[in-house]
Amino acid sequence: MDPDSVEGLRASGGNGAEDAIGPDGRVPHGSSDDPDLLDFSANTNPRVPPDAAKTYREAFEAARSYPADDYPEFRAAAASFVDCEPEQVIPTAGGLEAIRLAIQTTVRTDDSVLVPYPSFGEYAREVRLQGGTPEFVPHDDLLTADPDGHALAIVCNPNNPTGEAADPSALRAFADDCLSAGTTLLVDEAFLGFTDEQSLAGREGIIVARSLTKLFGLPGVRMGYAVGAGAARDRLATARRAWSMSAPAAAVGTHCYGQREFVAETKARVADERARMRDRLAARFDVFPSDAPFLLLSVSDADESVDDILASAREAGIALRDARTFRGLDSHIRVAVRAPEENDRLLDALDV
Repeated sequence: MDPDSVEGLRASGGNGAEDAIGPDGRVPHGSSDDPDLLDFSANTNPRVPPDAAKTYREAFEAARSYPADDYPEFRAAAASFVDCEPEQVIPTAGGLEAIRLAIQTTVRTDDSVLVPYPSFGEYAREVRLQGGTPEFVPHDDLLTADPDGHALAIVCNPNNPTGEAADPSALRAFADDCLSAGTTLLVDEAFLGFTDEQSLAGREGIIVARSLTKLFGLPGVRMGYAVGAGAARDRLATARRAWSMSAPAAAVGTHCYGQREFVAETKARVADERARMRDRLAARFDVFPSDAPFLLLSVSDADESVDDILASAREAGIALRDARTFRGLDSHIRVAVRAPEENDRLLDALDV
């Protein structure tokens, strides 16, 4: 990471309001730290796999020693889940660290990077921290963009905050274009586990970033990994910090990836609840199509404002995500898909 770029990001605040980077150089995220609020601003599963807490407690003794730095059990479990080779899995403390590692090992000062918008604000921030320049492309046009001349292209699949999953054939065709152009493709699959789509993990020229946070509802454990093949994998493995995942995180992650029944139940519940919520919310908002555990809502009524909706929801004990912090969105909110009884509280609070 370039120290001058760090100082430059702090000084400039990114690219003003369009990047939503604050004076400390950081971007806003969903999640509320108020325990009295029902949190619809973060997109994590409200349920966790059976025996996850037991697994965490049993890992306490292992946490008193440095973990084995090769993480064989976790790598095997992750590889089985995304259908790649265990040695291609690079454990990290969460998906964000996997994204940073991918960008750090790919982008040099003055390199340009194709970045989708509206999408996760950390992509542009990490590119700028490396001294690179994000070239913003509408997220639904990115797969037809020309990757030639760019060090990296980034795809969020499904896209956050809009929720659409990429067309599989178009994504693979774009991956082929990137490979031909010598452009590394970074695919953020943080929400792909909620779908039936196949991961791109293990393909040449692609780095996949995965997180267990969303699907298994354990954001505080910090479980994630990158997957690379060939030279990309070698760079990731070389730059990875020693002991890049804690022993409890590796144990819990291995356990979670063995819970296939939990995963199937989660996907079915989210699909059913998302459709039900969409039908109700459409009475008041323009609702974006989504394959993810959240819905993006556009406030199109001139008589109401995002601020008023956020405030009224908070009065009802519910935190929503102000989606105006995403580049290109000026009248939007994002809501998670939670458990049925919680979703009913949201729908009642929004009067739909």
